Amino acid sequence: MVRRVLTLVVALVLLVGLAVGSLYLPMPYIVATPGVTVNTVGEFEDGPVIRIEGARTYEHDGALSMVTIQYAGGPQRRLSTLEVITGWLSPSNAVMPEELLFPADRSPEEVSERQTVQMNDSQTDATAAALNQLGIGYEAVPVVADTVEDMPAEGLVQPGDVIVEIDGEPVPTDTGAVGGEQAVGSAAVVETVSAREPGDVVEMAVDRDGETVEVEIATAEGEDGTAAVGILIADETDFPIDVEISVGDIGGPSAGMMFALGIMDRLSEEGLTGGTRVAGSGTISADGQVGGISGIPQKMVSAQRDGAEYFLVAADSCSQVAESAAYGELEVVRVETLDDAVDALETIRTGEGDLPRCEGLE
Repeated sequence: MVRRVLTLVVALVLLVGLAVGSLYLPMPYIVATPGVTVNTVGEFEDGPVIRIEGARTYEHDGALSMVTIQYAGGPQRRLSTLEVITGWLSPSNAVMPEELLFPADRSPEEVSERQTVQMNDSQTDATAAALNQLGIGYEAVPVVADTVEDMPAEGLVQPGDVIVEIDGEPVPTDTGAVGGEQAVGSAAVVETVSAREPGDVVEMAVDRDGETVEVEIATAEGEDGTAAVGILIADETDFPIDVEISVGDIGGPSAGMMFALGIMDRLSEEGLTGGTRVAGSGTISADGQVGGISGIPQKMVSAQRDGAEYFLVAADSCSQVAESAAYGELEVVRVETLDDAVDALETIRTGEGDLPRCEGLE
């Protein structure tokens, strides 16, 4: 009888030990938590977030804040089962598979480098979008970044080529000259090529190291069914003002919309917010399109904790809003373009008109 009791006690001790030990096993998950909030028209790390040279700038009350997410876990420091369970139980956090942030084919250093590049690109696009919105012209020169494998342009154009003509017509590059009514730079190239029928030949003249090279490229059918040649193209911009944005080591593209609004606020004699605290998240393109991002539930919590009254969200991210612990604590405003965001801020500032809401959340 004593032997049976001892055996049972030992088994129970082992089971408890295994259960406790399992709580500290490393798990391939990450936990997303609400991160820091940065007022783009304020200061960060003892300096202004946005510095502008070459134009008169203004300071206004209120806030136009970008919001961030903090991540715990990853290949370099795996979370324990207990930490994952704790994160899962928190209404403000989110647990997700590690590979969503750290793909198996990329090192943590490559992921960090990519986020830095995305942040830098978002700042350039934000400057372009803000200047477009304010009617300030700048140069946007289309430059070949790369070609797509097995597409018609492969081997005919090279990275660094500047596309100067299509079918004998100069590619417009001065946004001020076209008054915002005509595509310029890379957008003009894409628009011209995609307007053709797949199979049509496009004649291009490119500037390659100071020499003009003419090429003929037969178009193919792209993924969306329109004509394409397989050129990855980007704009080399020349702005009439110098814009410097400083947010430390924060990475990623999701602050683009708020950067654009912050630049506009700095350049506008009348502030955009009327003293109201507004936060938001969404990517921005040079032509002012606002794109969706992940992590909205955590970012809304960050904004609410920072005292924001309104939260601007990309229409593509509306489905995430109701998942946030801050849902109901903020007025959420849906935007698809920078123009939508400016109109919403005018409504907030004046109190006149209705704010666009996410479908089903009115």
